[in-house]
Amino acid sequence: MRKLGPSTRILALVALAGAVTAVAVGVAGASTKRQSGTTITGAGSTFVAPLVAQWVSPLGSAYGYTLQYSAVGSGAGIASITSRTVDFGASDAPLSPDQFSACNGCEQIPWALGGTSIMYNLPGVKNLLHMNGPTLANIFMGKITTWNDPAIAKLNPGASLPSTKITIAHRSDGSGTTYNLTDYLSSVSPAWNSQVGKGTAVSWPVGVGGKGSSGVSAIVGQTPGAIGYADVAYAIANHFSFFAMKNNSGKFTTPGLRGILAAATSDQKPAADNSLSIVNPPKKYANAYPISTFTYVIVPLQSSKAADLKKFLFWAVTKGQTYGPKLRFVPLPKSVLVVAEKAIAKIHS
Repeated sequence: MRKLGPSTRILALVALAGAVTAVAVGVAGASTKRQSGTTITGAGSTFVAPLVAQWVSPLGSAYGYTLQYSAVGSGAGIASITSRTVDFGASDAPLSPDQFSACNGCEQIPWALGGTSIMYNLPGVKNLLHMNGPTLANIFMGKITTWNDPAIAKLNPGASLPSTKITIAHRSDGSGTTYNLTDYLSSVSPAWNSQVGKGTAVSWPVGVGGKGSSGVSAIVGQTPGAIGYADVAYAIANHFSFFAMKNNSGKFTTPGLRGILAAATSDQKPAADNSLSIVNPPKKYANAYPISTFTYVIVPLQSSKAADLKKFLFWAVTKGQTYGPKLRFVPLPKSVLVVAEKAIAKIHS
């Protein structure tokens, strides 16, 4: 495993499940005239945690808010906002009807856009090996067990693939990133769809579980031959290789800004519950990265902190988007931004 530099370690720490509380911004806000003394707390998605971490200081400077966010996974984030132990939850998976009902007056709002990278640790082999959906599904189902399997070799002519055993690293907690991956696998593999399906937590056929994106990343980094998945920011921060995925147009695309934006173009009209699905777009979206996702903030429509929440969320979906591209988060398309702003406006005291 490569040695992590200081900036990498900071980003990795942001994702530690259950242990991430963003640094208080009182110091950052102290030099400004805007000191509200307000603390806004949130919990959930580890996928979006690197972006939220970037918001802490500028949000404090803008409004004097202290933003505290615990990256405990989407499932735990939904549970936290349902029980009202935080001011907002965050999930990469849209709420189910039962979750909406349990949350009792919550709204889900798209507030970030990114891609799930399929990371691998294969010393001596190049980055951006080619992969397609059916083969990836067979790997995650345990039907392909070594790196030199003919199915992988066929996608990578000329690559010297070793006989190293494949170890699958997957999430052990409720995860919107898992939802994004399994939603994709269900769309490209009838066998996966019927035998495993999609969800924030599934019965994995094989593999080793890790808590949070940082847990999966740790397994990948420590295990030659491992394959795992996380937001592309984690792959880049940890200097992991990841696959170029074949999309429906036949192109091998990566979870970069262009590929994620092309996928988002396939669905910019949220459903009545503000959810969107952009996995495995039709072939006319030639540059689309097929494992992309919108991610959501979940808030109660009635809150004692309504005014502060609205300021924070309006900032997050506008100014806050400018902090995303360096982490491979794509700014929200205008049509989705309009929907987000209308939803935020509904929050009241």
